[in-house]
Amino acid sequence: MRTMLEQLITLIRRGPVALARIVDATGAGPREPGAAMVVNAAGEVFGSLSGGCIESAVAESARQVLATGHAVSDRFGYADGDGIEVGLTCGGEIEVFVERVDAEHLAALEALRQQIDTGRPVALATTLDSVAEWKLFRPGDSEPWRGVDKDAHALLAAGRSGVVGAEEFEVRLAPRPRVFVQTFGIPARMILAGANDFVRALARTGRQLGYRVTVVDARETFATTARFPAAHEVIVDWPHRYLEAERVAGRIDQRTVFCVLTHDTKFDVPAIATALTMKEIAFIGALGSRRTHTERTARLRAAGVTDTQLSRLKSPIGLDLNAHTPDETAISIAAQILAERGHSTARPLDHLAGPIHH
Repeated sequence: MRTMLEQLITLIRRGPVALARIVDATGAGPREPGAAMVVNAAGEVFGSLSGGCIESAVAESARQVLATGHAVSDRFGYADGDGIEVGLTCGGEIEVFVERVDAEHLAALEALRQQIDTGRPVALATTLDSVAEWKLFRPGDSEPWRGVDKDAHALLAAGRSGVVGAEEFEVRLAPRPRVFVQTFGIPARMILAGANDFVRALARTGRQLGYRVTVVDARETFATTARFPAAHEVIVDWPHRYLEAERVAGRIDQRTVFCVLTHDTKFDVPAIATALTMKEIAFIGALGSRRTHTERTARLRAAGVTDTQLSRLKSPIGLDLNAHTPDETAISIAAQILAERGHSTARPLDHLAGPIHH
């Protein structure tokens, strides 16, 4: 839903829509809880829940929800790809909750957007009733809500989404509603040093993957928001100085990705050397040919970087995709980042056995 939030707000301003979200998933599945699809009154569909397996059935439920105003919950399990039943061919099971969303929800959605844009964690709780209720949870909030506030805060603190409630209070014996808590934590950061076409392409890819993308370069002429529209922020500064300042400010964590895509030793050597001293950075990579890598490694050693620190550097950065263009190179780099993040082999799936999703 995070990637569709802006579009959802725009659509609601034109009229009511049906919002369908995966609220529960077990086994192998195409999407995680929180994945969203929107259907407007004209029947136009935005987003996807399964890549085509169940969209038609969900769209039909969406039309009913728009007509009646009552939310519905549908559960889809395995369906033979050659059969006529509606379901998932991947073998998993998902629950999809479809609700009518209109202008009355705008204030909550805009508050949600503001929290996300400012990098603050937030959770949207939705009762899975025929008339759904919403509640935003922020760290530090203490207001009780439907008996699930403690569970909602626990999910928010853990950065996980899930269904809570449904059991009884210990004292009142009053039933609690089932509530889907969708968390929107602080996104992982991707910091890109440089101001060229490769940076522009990787900024676009990184944003699509959910990273908060920062482009940093000391050359004011090149480091502009107009040249890097996909970046969340463009900083004019020396990359190594900026990186150190962000570490001191506590804005570097174990999910941070740092990529040096320059071809100038006065930029890349200090930037890489600084990054390699920061154990909290998850991924450090540098663009360049093998000759560039060899020469740069010598300069890094001369700057005092140890072999242990150098072992963390991914250079030349990217997987062997025979990439040539900036966009192809961005895909190559992003694939390596995903493989490292997921502790995966990056080998073709048809060369492997066992579950596709770890």
